[in-house]
Amino acid sequence: MTEQEIETLLQPYILDAGTVPQTLYSQLALYLDLLLKWNARTNLTAIRGPEEIVRRHFGESLFAAQHLAGCRTLLDFGSGAGFPGLPIQLFRPEIRITLAESQNKKAAFLREAVRTLGLKTEVWAGRVEAMPANVRFDVVTLRAVDNMDTAVAAAALRAERRILLLTTSGQAPQSPAGFTAGDAIPIPAAKERQLLWLNRVVTLEE
Repeated sequence: MTEQEIETLLQPYILDAGTVPQTLYSQLALYLDLLLKWNARTNLTAIRGPEEIVRRHFGESLFAAQHLAGCRTLLDFGSGAGFPGLPIQLFRPEIRITLAESQNKKAAFLREAVRTLGLKTEVWAGRVEAMPANVRFDVVTLRAVDNMDTAVAAAALRAERRILLLTTSGQAPQSPAGFTAGDAIPIPAAKERQLLWLNRVVTLEE
């Protein structure tokens, strides 16, 4: 798929074309090629068509990237094939991002993608629960993880400020202790898909 084709498919998800990094679409083309090659022999994602990967995976991730004002550090919890963390990194290179993935084959793919794309993104090849207790991030993202309620509870221990869920309107989990849900933001061109913020409640002591 060409850079122009990718750009055209992603137009509904881009809020301001003037904010798009110059190399975004060429980097996404590299990422897509690598993902398709690996997905042919390893089940990285159930979505296998290039256009659908661009719309569902790239588009949703880039839409999320444009709602991260003030974020300096980000943990992509259960990153899988790198969504939403890697497209966010391509759109927001200033954010220090860690991709957490416990499945060895997927973690190996993430390392190869980071190398191929020339990024400084970190890959944590293990369970988020196994990270040192003092490691925390401004934002933790979750998308298509198993057992969302359990994952959100674990994410709450790592989120200094907010948790960002890429989910559907019918699958929003309960807010964990110490967090309140913000307004849901519909994702363009995606039926019932939404961004949902869970915001840490700030106490007087903080």
